[in-house]
Amino acid sequence: MINWQNDPPRLLADEQDFGRVAEHMVQSQLAARGIADPRVLRAMRCAPRHAFLGPALFRRAYDDCALASLNNQTISQPYMVAVMTELLDVQPGMSVLEVGTGTGYQTLILAMLALPDGRVTSIERDDDLADLARANLDRFNADNVTVLVGDGTLGAPDAGPFDRVLVTAAAPDAPRALLDQLAAPGRMVIPVGDRDSQSLITIDKRDDGTFRRAMSTPCRFVPLIGEQGWDA
Repeated sequence: MINWQNDPPRLLADEQDFGRVAEHMVQSQLAARGIADPRVLRAMRCAPRHAFLGPALFRRAYDDCALASLNNQTISQPYMVAVMTELLDVQPGMSVLEVGTGTGYQTLILAMLALPDGRVTSIERDDDLADLARANLDRFNADNVTVLVGDGTLGAPDAGPFDRVLVTAAAPDAPRALLDQLAAPGRMVIPVGDRDSQSLITIDKRDDGTFRRAMSTPCRFVPLIGEQGWDA
């Protein structure tokens, strides 16, 4: 795993400008909009977003927008990644479930925050994306990540319970299976709404197994497809 606590962003060959551009992203898009957690800002600075995009999009990697990835999926806007990560509040040593691996960008950030002893289990329904994410994460020795292929709405019961659950696709409501796999205490962050617009919902599971919900940022994500989500 990249030593994000001490090292500058790890750049690919012949891409020296990206360190400067990534820092500008952190300052102008994240800190200026209220992202304040220093661990989140450092992880966003050190996870090279361009490495999770195709070469044609390298020069747009740190733009303030979502970008296309494989099979009609997207890599989220940096600000939205930071908002969700800050709300999730991953601490070292935690077990994290991510639903929707994509190309692995958000996954790497979660893996950094869970170090040194925490683990990330990520579920992706698209085989091609899962393979790409594994290859991307292998480049950064993210050996505390397991990428599974399956219905993310059903979670990964054999790997739970999870201290944190992050859902990176929009659901009509929080899937019951994911709530059941959330540890008590634990936290889930998920975009909830219809297919066209959603809000981020933070769900805290208390020690007694009851839930407290809070609504925050408006957002728009691709739909969460699965048994306990949207139909394909």
